Amino acid sequence: MNQEYNTKLQTATREKLRRFNSLRDRELQPADFWDVVAVTAVDERQREAYELQIREKVDRKELPLGVHYKVFSDPPGSKIGNGGSTLYALQQLDDIYGKALGSLRVILIHAGGFSQRLPNASALGKIFTAMPLGDPLYQMLELKLAMYVDFPLQMKPGVLVTCADDIELYSIAEDESIRFDKPGFTALAHPSTLSIGTTHGVFVLDSSEKSAYSEMENTSCLRFLHKPSIDKMRDSGAVCKRQSGCFSLADAEFVYTDSTYYVDFDTAKSLLNLLKELGPLDCEIDAYGDFLQALGPAATIDYTSNTANVTKEESSLVGIRQKIFRLLKGTPLNVILLNNSKFYHIGTTSEYLFHLTEDVALRGELGLLSSAFSVHVNENSSGCCIMYSVLDPICSVGAGSVVEYSRLGAGVCIGRGSIVSSCRVSAGLSVPDGVFMHTLCVNHKHRSGFVTVVFGINDDLKRSVEAPAYMEELRLFGFSLAECLSHWGIKNEVLRFSGDASSCSLWKACLFPVCPDPQSSFSMSLEMLQAVLSGSAFTFPKDTNLMSMQESLQCKNLEEMLKYRKGLYEDITQRKSKD
Repeated sequence: MNQEYNTKLQTATREKLRRFNSLRDRELQPADFWDVVAVTAVDERQREAYELQIREKVDRKELPLGVHYKVFSDPPGSKIGNGGSTLYALQQLDDIYGKALGSLRVILIHAGGFSQRLPNASALGKIFTAMPLGDPLYQMLELKLAMYVDFPLQMKPGVLVTCADDIELYSIAEDESIRFDKPGFTALAHPSTLSIGTTHGVFVLDSSEKSAYSEMENTSCLRFLHKPSIDKMRDSGAVCKRQSGCFSLADAEFVYTDSTYYVDFDTAKSLLNLLKELGPLDCEIDAYGDFLQALGPAATIDYTSNTANVTKEESSLVGIRQKIFRLLKGTPLNVILLNNSKFYHIGTTSEYLFHLTEDVALRGELGLLSSAFSVHVNENSSGCCIMYSVLDPICSVGAGSVVEYSRLGAGVCIGRGSIVSSCRVSAGLSVPDGVFMHTLCVNHKHRSGFVTVVFGINDDLKRSVEAPAYMEELRLFGFSLAECLSHWGIKNEVLRFSGDASSCSLWKACLFPVCPDPQSSFSMSLEMLQAVLSGSAFTFPKDTNLMSMQESLQCKNLEEMLKYRKGLYEDITQRKSKD
């Protein structure tokens, strides 16, 4: 669906970017923009990282000024999901603003989590993932605010709920506007194939015979399905028939899927009361599946006992869902059909590489660049994406690869389809195809050290198995973990896993050496990789300490990582001013 280049989307998107760019360094009046931009974080450490980065953005005038930027962390303890984060963020907004909250327009961006499927976003957050456009360079935070730049002007007091790792592009007629002014929930809906519907939320509309002649339609929703099967979509009447004039799809049948939704202030107050009734949460609540499935006149309580899509089922989940259903039952679910729209998800390494280097449609519609805020990029490096980096003029970067926040020395060669993030790469080194390499600064034994994690692009870092099965079932660079360890002289029985020892994953495997400087850290991890690929042996220097990705994040030296990025910023700015 997303392969077709859409000139209407390009025109509409460029206008949104132009409008947001005009606001980036201005002191805004309350009517011009959001009153509050709220971002969620998984814990206090992530909250601190987010606040520091937002403060730097405001100081550099990369964001609109005069806006309240807030970061809210989840409470310590159990994972509570983005639904739980929504409730706690509302509680904290109420604590700060009190009665004044009833007159504010808030955007709530869910950005908590450790980004295990896109680990270059793990240390500093997926809301701060670089995007190759804008000057100064955009990150996902600016892009989200730019794509929604028209919304606050047409919105009654309430909260717009969205996620940090997706992009929605849309166009509407000049005489139309997207208005968030109805009671209850109002959701944006996008035409999607039935197969995409199985991994998203799907709306069952009053009439399934939508013509999609106009770019935007306002309607109401009978019920909401969460990741339904195709049979379920058909049985529920969610499948629409394409007629001539449909903008986004060539398929004869399609469904409308979810992305972002608005909650009016009175409904937000109801959600606040829900948190008081539930008390401290001890399970994950989904802001889409658990809230939206309770809405609409055809909603039933049946979904509350369906835990097929739940990552970790807790005994309290069904009871909490039933309370949510009873509280929200009868609340309207209004839907704005964006018939000329596209939904892009950038939450995994493969999605990230595809959308930034190969996706002709997104590149054209959003105006993505091959080189953004970087210096000395070799003209022979085509089909790749280089952001916020300094490269020696004789470096080469293979097609389909992304280099970000890095310094590459003379003669460095990056293979095809790889990610090199926050790395300092010494002269003459070569990175193979299909590899992920990312350097973190850590606090280790009362001083700063550096860890470069290296994985295959398609390695499953989240997959968890019990010992001793992990040796064969966990695959690193396409090899069993046991085979990798044999090349590195690590005995199977002494391999350490961080955190809960009952489950083993690549995320928790202590494989990566702590080094005194970033260059030697990168070089040593690259040698480990090359030993596996060539079938040779690698020996760690004496008394080398090994860390996992999980442990590196727990020990991250936030100030040093931000200091490094600031140094890159100043260096690139200075070099560009001389060109």
